[in-house]
Amino acid sequence: MKRSLLDYTLRIRIPIVIFIAVATFATTYFVSRAERDGVGYAPAQPIAFSHKLHAGTMRIDCQYCHTGASASAHATVPPVATCMNCHTVARKNQPEIIKLTKYYEEGTALPWKRIHRVPDYAYFNHSVHVNKGIDCAHCHGQVENMDVVQQVSQFTMGACLDCHRNAHAKMPELKNIKKGPENCAACHR
Repeated sequence: MKRSLLDYTLRIRIPIVIFIAVATFATTYFVSRAERDGVGYAPAQPIAFSHKLHAGTMRIDCQYCHTGASASAHATVPPVATCMNCHTVARKNQPEIIKLTKYYEEGTALPWKRIHRVPDYAYFNHSVHVNKGIDCAHCHGQVENMDVVQQVSQFTMGACLDCHRNAHAKMPELKNIKKGPENCAACHR
């Protein structure tokens, strides 16, 4: 009897357990890809803001709203006051602008959902890249064509190293750009 239980375990139970473990891993790996590398991530925002209208049609420079991009490590999300520079006058009767105005009058920050995120264990400095002349679109895509912004590039070590190693091929318009650092301490501080 013990022999048949051992045979049953070896021939049936163990392969089933292994199959379930591998299937679970594979499913989790592929289903969570967007969460891991962010590609395609486009969360619903508290206010429907169109980059296509603002950055595309109206040609408002990225740095008008994302003021920190050229001066600090973080590009920063604009405060409601920046939006109100125009929207105290422009389209102030539109439903989304009315919501915006309410946040402004209450002195409350808009709870934007972050789209582009470098992993917490990696250091990234926007100002270094922007001040070298690297266009925002190289990492963030053509946001001027997006009504709803989504992440189009992977923010992974491999993607960053590929750009650092092949800067001339990736950005031929920048004649004097040098290869970026490849040493671990440049990003892992």
